[in-house]
Amino acid sequence: MSRPARPRGWTARRAGPGLPRARPECFPLQALALAPAVPGPDPDARLSDDYVRLVARDAYFWAWPIVNVYNRRIALGRLPHPMLLGGVLPAGPANSLTMLSDYVDPAGRAVACPNHDLVCGSGIVALDQSPVVLQVPDFGDRFWVVQVLDSRTDSIAELGRMYGSPPGFYLLVGPNWVGTVPPGIRRVFVSQTRTGVVIPRVFRDDSVPDLKTVQRLISQLGLYPVAQFDGRMKTTDWRQVPVVPAAAGGGDAETRWVAPETFLADLPAALADARPLPGESARYDQVLAVVAAAARDARLRQVFEQAVAAADRELVEPLFEFRSHGRRLPHHWSTIANGACFGTDYFTRTAVAKSNIFVNKPNEAQCFHQDFDRDGARLCGSGRYTVTFAQGAVPPVKGFWSMSLYNGRHLFEVNALGRYAVGSKSRMRFAADGSLTIHVQPQSPGAEHESNWLPAPAGNAGEFSLSIRAYWPESAVLDGRWTPPAVVRCA
Repeated sequence: MSRPARPRGWTARRAGPGLPRARPECFPLQALALAPAVPGPDPDARLSDDYVRLVARDAYFWAWPIVNVYNRRIALGRLPHPMLLGGVLPAGPANSLTMLSDYVDPAGRAVACPNHDLVCGSGIVALDQSPVVLQVPDFGDRFWVVQVLDSRTDSIAELGRMYGSPPGFYLLVGPNWVGTVPPGIRRVFVSQTRTGVVIPRVFRDDSVPDLKTVQRLISQLGLYPVAQFDGRMKTTDWRQVPVVPAAAGGGDAETRWVAPETFLADLPAALADARPLPGESARYDQVLAVVAAAARDARLRQVFEQAVAAADRELVEPLFEFRSHGRRLPHHWSTIANGACFGTDYFTRTAVAKSNIFVNKPNEAQCFHQDFDRDGARLCGSGRYTVTFAQGAVPPVKGFWSMSLYNGRHLFEVNALGRYAVGSKSRMRFAADGSLTIHVQPQSPGAEHESNWLPAPAGNAGEFSLSIRAYWPESAVLDGRWTPPAVVRCA
């Protein structure tokens, strides 16, 4: 039997012995073999209002993450150089990296559920402009992971301590790239979309000496167009990244990257950037035919815009709450099993993008979320709570674990103690029986328990959520044999 033809552009020519070929990471080449053409929608057909509403609502839901990431590229890609927007958000032009030099500022509002366990950074890649080189230093036995996502928020690379990735240079290329892999490149990762996101995450403990070590190591993290690659490690002192004031009127919620009022205009470019997955071509044709009709007919445009506004309010906005999606676990906890590898799981992809975008793959970091106490009441600042892990029952990990607290907008609530997470690197006190109790409340639980205190926002209006992250989890976390204990209200 003859081998199915491969779409043009999926294999990179070797530049020398032992160099890798560029291959898609998530989807087999055979699945992308060209199929016979199937007729699409008639562009001149009259469309009913109800049909336009149906397609608009559906498109707004499943394309929401794609438009979110693409709009980040458009907004951040105009920046002249790497910077900290508002002093907290690492941002810069396309195909460049910006790193923080310490934990994220708790006042940050760019991304829901920020991380206070690691030193992080971010970069937008525009692979239609150029392949991009990602350089990684030698982190030794320190926990680290560099997440590379396409515009669907699916992972396209395996880079980190859990993969045994060696230091060196890696090449990121787009879906139609044909070229020579330069000597010195360890591996090539192929994105299904032209736009992507790179997010390095590097462990640090809370000591000043370790912070200095981390700052030295991350100075060799880099991202740049392949034309700048010369085989030598480039260094950047991320402590010197300029701070740019935040725009006025930013508010206290996550930055709004998808707007119903501009969705009609945003969608065609975002979809052109993210070619259809196998089986999605008909979906694309249907949506783009309706978009074209709405663009040339004022009445249909109004119908379309009203439909996506309703979809935002009725379908997407409720997914912000952790309790609205994911796998149900004992004691009201929830988790997802396919983070950063959603494929055509449109519901989970959009739910996660709305509530906690850019999650890792489960084997990199598994997250558990909680909105309720043991009795099913909403967590709020008027209560005092405990979370007790029995002896030997803290999250089983090869890396480390933490518990973070987020306010009702899934952001940090600034507190006087300056503590936003506790976990295996915290100096918490275990009980005589080997158990570990974390106290979650607005006021100190007393000097005896203060080392185990995770401050909560105060008052009846201070609703909050808890998130447990298991970095490089053991199999018991991944297969469900381990789940978090109940959150018990004490008063």
